Amino acid sequence: MDKVNFHFDIDGDNFTSAGEASVRIKKMLREMGFTPEIIRRVSVAMYEGEINMVIHANGGDADVNVYCDRIEIILSDRGPGIPNIELAMQEGYSTAPDNIRSLGFGAGMGLPNMKRYTDDMTIESEVGKGTTITMTVNV
Repeated sequence: MDKVNFHFDIDGDNFTSAGEASVRIKKMLREMGFTPEIIRRVSVAMYEGEINMVIHANGGDADVNVYCDRIEIILSDRGPGIPNIELAMQEGYSTAPDNIRSLGFGAGMGLPNMKRYTDDMTIESEVGKGTTITMTVNV
């Protein structure tokens, strides 16, 4: 197997569908025979990314590339971008508006959790253009 790709469109207008892609990828990885630990790490990182795209960027695209030795998650959006990535990576830092926080989101743990549950994470962001986050979970 060279690579298996799963693509998801993340709807930025719909909080009720946020997380659907991570649930679907969890099921697909289980069917492919990955260990529960690998599946958990991928689905947590993916879920946090999905929620961030819904809260901050009006949605975007998620691609999950499955290789025999790793799983790569690429999240890209055309949102406002992240002005200060170092600050955004601090636990508890959040720019989520109050209405989002009242729903239980926006605690400032999204990016730190994405980094914590993956083996490698890079963030490319340009203010006014969008953000691409690439995460890798080694198998």
